[in-house]
Amino acid sequence: MGSEINRRDALKRAMAVGLVAIPSASVLTACATSSGGDKNKPVATGTKSAANPLGVKNGAPLEAFVFKGGFGDDYIKSAEAVYNSTYGTTVKHTGTQAIGPKLQPRFANNTPPDFMDNSGADNLDTAALAKEGKLLDLTPLLNAPTIDDPSKKVSDVLIAGTVQQGQFGSQAMYALNYAFTVYGSWYSNKLFKEKGWTYPQTFDEAIALGAKAKAAGIALFTYPGKYPYYVHFDMFAQFGKVGGKDVLNAIDDLEDGALQVDAVKQVVQYYEELAAKKLFLAGSEGKTHIQMQTDWTKYKAALVADGSWVENEAAPTMPKDFDLAVGPLVGGGPSDKLPFGTVYAAAGEPFIVAANGKNPAGGMELLRIMLSKKQTDNFTNTIKSLTCVQGAADGLTLTPGLASASAALKAAGDNVLNARIQDWYVKLNNETIGNLTAQLLTGQINAAKWIEQAQKACDATKKDSSVPKFKHV
Repeated sequence: MGSEINRRDALKRAMAVGLVAIPSASVLTACATSSGGDKNKPVATGTKSAANPLGVKNGAPLEAFVFKGGFGDDYIKSAEAVYNSTYGTTVKHTGTQAIGPKLQPRFANNTPPDFMDNSGADNLDTAALAKEGKLLDLTPLLNAPTIDDPSKKVSDVLIAGTVQQGQFGSQAMYALNYAFTVYGSWYSNKLFKEKGWTYPQTFDEAIALGAKAKAAGIALFTYPGKYPYYVHFDMFAQFGKVGGKDVLNAIDDLEDGALQVDAVKQVVQYYEELAAKKLFLAGSEGKTHIQMQTDWTKYKAALVADGSWVENEAAPTMPKDFDLAVGPLVGGGPSDKLPFGTVYAAAGEPFIVAANGKNPAGGMELLRIMLSKKQTDNFTNTIKSLTCVQGAADGLTLTPGLASASAALKAAGDNVLNARIQDWYVKLNNETIGNLTAQLLTGQINAAKWIEQAQKACDATKKDSSVPKFKHV
């Protein structure tokens, strides 16, 4: 999965490893609404049947443009091979980290590719494109029978929340988020066992653990100062753990004063204390996510806020006996609205189909193929990540990190949070509030100033008519 996420997503992240700043929604919207190109180009349509429920035209060209980040793109090529043999064609495949720069002109000219993996730091603004009518409503895909069991519709086999993650203010689903990401503070079981440490449940316990780690010459946390919004993977979900889902929803909905509540103050003051006690690895403010992961896998820091893609992305430097694990959200304690064991998890890695592409049925069919057992097994076995299909990992031999993420998600039950501000308002989260978080973690501002300025930023976004708005339904 991409690690520079709009949700990795993350964001993302459904998450990304591209390193270019995300353009603002207004820029993307301007591109998306520009005129030009052949608006009346022929669309490939075939005859619908039980074997071809979406009506794919045999032999019709299909262009796939995909993000090649932490997940690579071999898993998509595997599905494309099935599509090629089924429909007598060869998918034109492009793998890149520069999704935005390469596709913005094509959307502006109304010549987009059919099928896209819109992930990475340099992704397109899915919300803006959906609002402008540039993306295909994937409802026909949801209503189509699955490949493995035609008695079940695609919508029947998706993990709860997957459809909602791809909706933007309407019942239509414009993005299928393929990977299911568990976020949290990741650590080495080996290190914790050797040091006799216990994963903290509360902010006070985390501060105490930080003191122990510091005495051992190890920082409690490291983070990518180049992309400080990674810290939001924990921080924003902690707002919801401490104050309840309504607090998190109010922030997503840009409600007046949403950040000026006790739950937010308690969480942000915790990060202020971490900075004041110098429990972040020195130099983190200048690191990329890859450099952060490398320091962590070298045991320079005990914890990193990241998504479950980290097992695959950090594999080049992770020791074989690292014994990767993820911990649930740390909170204030018994007074929290949600219990210890609550996690932040969401469908990520958004796949989209262009509304005015040449082969929209083919784009949806490729997604249907990707949701088959053969393809989800391939993804989980090779990428070490869960997919959005219910029970897809059952019976598979899971790696330590993936097994930990799966167990954490199962233990959380209904106590699963998802901060939508990170994909509804990408620039606000990643850049504006992200810059404030960077200052907080280096002690340049205190918690009160972070809250004041973050609330002003949310208010400004709410008043900006050029930014599409969304609300929980």
